[in-house]
Amino acid sequence: MNSPCPLDHIRIVLSHTSHPGNIGAAARAMKTMGLSSLYLINPESFPDREADARAVRARDILEKIKVCTELDEALDNTVLSAAITARSRDLSPDVFDARQGARELLRYARHQPVALLFGAETSGLTTAEVSKCQMIIHIPANPEFTSLNLASAVQVMAYELRMALMENDEPATPVGSPASFNDLELFYAHLEQAMIASDFLDPEKPKLLMQRIRRLFSKARLEKEEVQILRGILTALGKRW
Repeated sequence: MNSPCPLDHIRIVLSHTSHPGNIGAAARAMKTMGLSSLYLINPESFPDREADARAVRARDILEKIKVCTELDEALDNTVLSAAITARSRDLSPDVFDARQGARELLRYARHQPVALLFGAETSGLTTAEVSKCQMIIHIPANPEFTSLNLASAVQVMAYELRMALMENDEPATPVGSPASFNDLELFYAHLEQAMIASDFLDPEKPKLLMQRIRRLFSKARLEKEEVQILRGILTALGKRW
């Protein structure tokens, strides 16, 4: 039996899309490069005839779309997610250009689900959305005009993912058992509770501590067993407070 194509493990996630035509155009861009998994977070209008019209012969992707009410649902069980943004961010996770980012995503997508997160057309991704991702991808563009149409940005990343697949049939570096998005979110919640219980974190004045914590661990690319160890330590320490 043939193993699944890594592109089948890649989710394109569109957050708060305001123009249904962009959903259809994104589906068409995906299909031309062999991607098929499209998730929407609170789209302004979907289903919509404009989306159907712009999808052309990629309506099969629209028919399989998963519409979510929140980001956590869209990233459920992924092991790596990338925020696609042109803006620099304070306390951001690791930053890759489109080509480097596609290669890194594909390395994990050979065995587990990964996601690319695109923001709303007018405002892009929020800081809270970016903080849920383990990496940022910038699409190199004219520094005097970096704004890309949503579907165009999807097309660029879909192309880079396909090229990364064609360049290398095997991952350059083996990937162990990476922690899933769900594992990490439970760990962050556990850690936050422990910091509050130990008076290290004031929940009334959290400042940017949790954002810094997320950046720290996103760089580590924690494996499932490592998260279990860290949570075990937190549980043991919690018994002493």
